[in-house]
Amino acid sequence: QVQLVESGGGLVQAGGSLRLSCAASGRTFSNYPMGWFRQAPGKEREFVSAITRTGAYTVYAASVKGRFTISRDNAKNTVYLRMNTLKPEDAAVYYCAAAPPSGGSYSSLSEYIYWGQGTQVTVSS
Repeated sequence: QVQLVESGGGLVQAGGSLRLSCAASGRTFSNYPMGWFRQAPGKEREFVSAITRTGAYTVYAASVKGRFTISRDNAKNTVYLRMNTLKPEDAAVYYCAAAPPSGGSYSSLSEYIYWGQGTQVTVSS
């Protein structure tokens, strides 16, 4: 089992920035590719970004590419999501998730087996 706890959400004005953190415990964190997803009210949970075990490879949804940056610190068992130039449409509950290494794209919800409880991001216009 891997336990994931997100933090860093909050209220920010449009154009502002936030950094989300996801602390992992349990099994060896560095064994797992990690992803961030988000879910706005009335919408399905959607992919935001993912990072491979070493951090050598990252992938982003088109809607956040160039504004968001995913990173990880395996020594601290933590994955981060730096969000810049936030827009009202970025408002959602953000979840981190861990996937078993599979060589996939890590952009699909079905690839992930461990999930955090989420952290709320609110963006005011």
